[in-house]
Amino acid sequence: MATITNLRSRRSEAQLHALEVVEREIRANDHNGRRKYLKDFHCAFSSYESTLTPEELTQLVGGADIVLIGDYHALAASQRFAASLLEERAQPGDRPVVLGVETIFSRDQHILDEWWRREIDEAELRQRIRFDLDWDYEWAPFYELLVTAREHADAIYGLDCMPREDLRKIGARDRHAAHKIAEIRQRHPAAVILTLFGESHLAPGHLPRLLGEQLPGQRCLTVLQNVDALYWQASGERQEWVGAVRVSDDVVCVFNSTPLEKYESYRLCLSRWSQGSEEEDKTTLDVTPTIYNLVDSLLRFLDINRYSSHNGTQPKFLVDLLPEVHGREGEGRLLRLLSKQKVTNHAIDAILQRVEERGSIYLPQLNAFYVREFQMTYAAEESARFLHHACRNLPSRANGHIALAGGPTDHFYLRVLEHALAYFGSRVLYPARSAVREEEPSESPRAACAKLMQAAALADGDAFDPTSEQLGYAVGSRLYDAYLQGRVRRGTLRSVFLGHAEDPGRAREICWRLVRKIHSPRRKSPTSGLNL
Repeated sequence: MATITNLRSRRSEAQLHALEVVEREIRANDHNGRRKYLKDFHCAFSSYESTLTPEELTQLVGGADIVLIGDYHALAASQRFAASLLEERAQPGDRPVVLGVETIFSRDQHILDEWWRREIDEAELRQRIRFDLDWDYEWAPFYELLVTAREHADAIYGLDCMPREDLRKIGARDRHAAHKIAEIRQRHPAAVILTLFGESHLAPGHLPRLLGEQLPGQRCLTVLQNVDALYWQASGERQEWVGAVRVSDDVVCVFNSTPLEKYESYRLCLSRWSQGSEEEDKTTLDVTPTIYNLVDSLLRFLDINRYSSHNGTQPKFLVDLLPEVHGREGEGRLLRLLSKQKVTNHAIDAILQRVEERGSIYLPQLNAFYVREFQMTYAAEESARFLHHACRNLPSRANGHIALAGGPTDHFYLRVLEHALAYFGSRVLYPARSAVREEEPSESPRAACAKLMQAAALADGDAFDPTSEQLGYAVGSRLYDAYLQGRVRRGTLRSVFLGHAEDPGRAREICWRLVRKIHSPRRKSPTSGLNL
């Protein structure tokens, strides 16, 4: 059985590789991290007392009079968690709930009230509170929070004041916010007050201390989100995913993202701000460095040399195979390229539907990514999918189609293997992704292979065949579990990526060996690998 140290290392290694690049770029463009105020936050939360079940977290939140929710402004998951917590807390017959937000200045309360009364629409609210000029993070998740509050809460209040850009005045902003929350308590004496404020404000000596002085009789709970040190510590727990931890009697931390996703989101914000985009171009993001960083992290994890000059144990000059990355502004160009490659309208519709659902897709026909919305889960999956194709040296194309040897059965097994490696890679880069649980997780290797054979016989050849995806995801998920347990080594995983799966019968052979391996009982030796 894997030790806590080994679990932490296996869950974290690929992310740490990717983080090196992102954090280096952030430090080069944002020097505020050296400020004492921000260091106070990072130094305050270095370990936790225990993990929490969802029921225990709900009980703690339910017992608080004031809930301070830490916000990482660039991460949409932060605002969406706040919305879900508010909706969960606002139960009929229970205490009323009010929401306070840092995003809106208190001076603009009258504008927020007009929107609350439905006297102005979303666009006017956004313009009049100067959201893009004074805040300039992503609007959609914040607006979702406001809508959730209008549907479930008794009121919304702006808590912040100027100047935001001067960290020397940040203590004054904390004092202002504490006074505003005290005023909310006077207006709503029976309500639970939920506030969403930047995480650094929630260090014990910052806003929580001031609130304790202003409202000494109130039960205040601080709910942090995705604190790095706590996340890395939790990655060593034996359970599959830790959703929340108890830091102290009045502080908890929830995990709805990973450090890599968090900092990539901020890096994208910095990139957009540096471009100085006009309003109509605010959705234009350069995600190429993000995709390349994910690919490079997988290469380092698998110990694949992207500069190798020969095929075999390494793909030849993989650095020259890196894909073109199209953002949402390039959709028209992408559609023209697909049409030029004689991709059918039906297939194009399926591609666009997949992008609508997942935000991104890798297109082997073009060796290109299309990213409409950055979602780490699927960006990681598609990066692993690209690497699978690149390790096969991007099979030759003829008349716009990928030319593969073998018949429909070979193609089916190749798709299963592709989905398996894509899902495996996504969990390596994003361990927060849920495991795929099969209906019969304890079935024998023989039964698992029989199921695979039956599915292959029924395959219809569709590139988006749900059966091959479902089976591949299950194999990839269990392959990741086997890696965490130490039953599959990284050298073995590299050999699977480099297994020349395009040769007739080879994908089937690799799939069967993987299935037999992951469905076999655990051996005593934690280092036994897959004999490919």
